[in-house]
Amino acid sequence: MSALPVDPGLYLTFLGVMGVMAITPGPANLFAVATGMARGPAAALAGVAGMNMATLVWFAAAALGLSALIAAFPEAFRLIAVAGAVYVGWLGLKALWAARTVADAPAPALAEGAGARPGRGAFVEGFMVQILNPKAVLFFTAVLPPFLDPARPAAPQLGLFAVATVGLDVLSMSAYGLGGAALALAMTRPGVRRAFGAGTGVLLLLAAALILSRL
Repeated sequence: MSALPVDPGLYLTFLGVMGVMAITPGPANLFAVATGMARGPAAALAGVAGMNMATLVWFAAAALGLSALIAAFPEAFRLIAVAGAVYVGWLGLKALWAARTVADAPAPALAEGAGARPGRGAFVEGFMVQILNPKAVLFFTAVLPPFLDPARPAAPQLGLFAVATVGLDVLSMSAYGLGGAALALAMTRPGVRRAFGAGTGVLLLLAAALILSRL
């Protein structure tokens, strides 16, 4: 048995695969953009923190035998996917409704957090989006297992894979979220705010559609 916790070649390959997955637009990155657009940079980062907390929960589940559980109960994956799509779609509909009710008076920039929902709410929503994201289930049941070396202890390998996954996801999701927030900070006119609110809702509904497309 090697003294190294992971196979170096497999780990480098994993980093490449994970890098591509992290920057690919999907439900998590679209949620980050939508949150940044609607609530500003602080809420976007809180949402990123929530999503990556959920990722750590998935790693813990993987350590406890998630793959075997999904294999034994295949309908569990479908239920998780449907629940995730419904939740993200509900967030999108809420954003569209909020866009319809934007006041005609000019609003201050979100830089001071005016009108933004508390970061705690964004954290919880981010956690729910990722914990119900079927992309996460596929990752831990199909993508991750081939990179695990059965000749080495599983816990250290999962720990290093978790560091890489969360690190790359934080960078990508934060870039998406702060990009959305930067656009929102430029808004002063009600008509523009309504358009961005509608854009937020469309992004979230698109994320819900992406989730359902994986079924």
